Amino acid sequence: MIYKNNLQIKESICIIAFTLLSGGTFAQTNSRDSIWIVENYYKIERQVPMRDGIKLFTSIYIPKDSTERHPILITRTPYSCSPYGEGNWPAFWDTPKKYYFREGYIMVMQDVRGRWMSEGKFMDIRPVNTSVNSTGTDEPGDSYDTIDWLVKNIPGNNGKVGVFGVSYPGFYATMAALSNHPALKAVSPQAPVTDWFMGDDWHHNGALMLMDAFNFYCSFGPPRPTPTSKPANAVKVAFDDNYKFYLETGAVKNFNARYFHDTIEFWNELMRHPDLDEWWKARNPRNFVTDVKPAILVVGGLFDAEDGFGAWRLYQAIEQKSKGTDNKLVMGPWSHGQWAQSDGSHLGNIKFGAKTSFWFQDNIELPFFNYYLKGKGNTHLPEATIFISGENQWHKFDQWPPKEKSDKHIYLQQGGKLGWSRPLPVKSSSEYISDPSKPVPYAESIRRSRTTEYMTDDQRFASRRPDVLVFQTDTLSDDLTLAGTVIADLLVSISTTDADFIVKVIDVFPDDFSYPVKDDYPMGGYQMLVRGEVMRGKFRNSFERPEAFTPGKVEHVKFELPDIAHSFRKGHRLMIQVQSSWFPLVDRNPQKFVNINECGDGDFQKAVIKIYHDSKNSSGLLLPVLPNK
Repeated sequence: MIYKNNLQIKESICIIAFTLLSGGTFAQTNSRDSIWIVENYYKIERQVPMRDGIKLFTSIYIPKDSTERHPILITRTPYSCSPYGEGNWPAFWDTPKKYYFREGYIMVMQDVRGRWMSEGKFMDIRPVNTSVNSTGTDEPGDSYDTIDWLVKNIPGNNGKVGVFGVSYPGFYATMAALSNHPALKAVSPQAPVTDWFMGDDWHHNGALMLMDAFNFYCSFGPPRPTPTSKPANAVKVAFDDNYKFYLETGAVKNFNARYFHDTIEFWNELMRHPDLDEWWKARNPRNFVTDVKPAILVVGGLFDAEDGFGAWRLYQAIEQKSKGTDNKLVMGPWSHGQWAQSDGSHLGNIKFGAKTSFWFQDNIELPFFNYYLKGKGNTHLPEATIFISGENQWHKFDQWPPKEKSDKHIYLQQGGKLGWSRPLPVKSSSEYISDPSKPVPYAESIRRSRTTEYMTDDQRFASRRPDVLVFQTDTLSDDLTLAGTVIADLLVSISTTDADFIVKVIDVFPDDFSYPVKDDYPMGGYQMLVRGEVMRGKFRNSFERPEAFTPGKVEHVKFELPDIAHSFRKGHRLMIQVQSSWFPLVDRNPQKFVNINECGDGDFQKAVIKIYHDSKNSSGLLLPVLPNK
């Protein structure tokens, strides 16, 4: 069996995401649309020259209509702009992309430097070239040269260009925005790869997201020496139980020794840079979003396991560093790229009461590009358009986080309680034994692939484990709506020199809860994961300079969880779970202060973890509470 999971099919997700359009159903087949598109468009393929002579393969779909001039909409991708050949067309007519064709856009896809049919050498998250005197290339430069060639060489264009993409193409959309080409008017980075150390894809707060990184680079990582229309041979790994496979493979270094054999360049870089150093900082687009000229529409999912952090934080960085930019934010109740793949009416067992993807396409995305590229409609988009799950309603805010929210401490208490008042006892703590040989699983079921649904999964399986601490409120007498960044604020001691801390924010449904149309899954008492995040303990004071714990010493571990937009309804409960493993989502911490990327199987040890909740050492969370109306 060849290993394949949702990270490997991230390539197809991102190709599909290029088809983000307004209205219609994703799976709908319409022969009339297929006939109309082929009769009214033609396809050309060109090798577009860059400033250093390298040529990038570009597929261009051009309207035959010459009665008006047409805007250009580009996606630059490492995932292939196939099918190759001017007579070969993707099935645009089976996707919502057909509506962009009806609007008369010139649609462009390009293989980025070093991928598929483009020349040059590929580099993951290629750094922005900030040296004035350097002749080196970067993605803003390639974007600029591509846009410049298109507006000068494609017949019938109106001189206005937009760029968009989901996930890795979202990174390239951000890079295009940094080019500031005068023809570039609108850019939409969607679920954008942004910061691969702090919160996107491969690391969260310095902890390696092992399963996602390994799975992705099994297919994406093998080198492509020369331009080709054929995919590289993936690393083949056979198993049915991901928990068992990752546990038996052992220490992180074993994955290279057994499967990659030093052939995956970026995996080697991951291993060489365990801390937040200059190498990582040069690859963080948030450090370079100053003086951005085009209008920006940042789009993300509340339950995106991969690049939800990137959407929240890229928007925030542009707000802070490029104050003159028309910068908007949309966050819907979606998994990674779900708004491009389904109607967005549910995720796993959780239902959202509407086809949220279609609403977004109809009301936000297409109008955004139509205004800036065609002068059609208006720009009355709010600063932030956010779906609040639980309540299941879209909200419009004039800033994010909302100015109406107030940060309130909620405290862990004796007896598994959770309350708004600081604990009274002089001495009080809860403890568990964290055993790396039996880590807490991230999901209950046995699977070979990581699910997208785990971001809203039922957490009852975890709450029953002795190595997971559980704290919950009494039944809520009124709605509790959270809108903004959640901050975990823990006072801890451990028996060893390092440990991870995973904090999960959970919505506990009433015991008699059910949806109007009942599902097979028992929803009464459901513990919905709303937000979870890991903090690698050794980075508690600095991500640049990790520090060992002193065994037995009470220390402060404070960290951010990505933003939240959720309403805990009257009759529900708010639950917090605390644990020290989340496997195989996160690599196991050996619970010894070592370079985890280089440690061996013999370095793993048990640790006694204490979480304090007394009058002096009061652990809790800082919650962004939105007042009820």
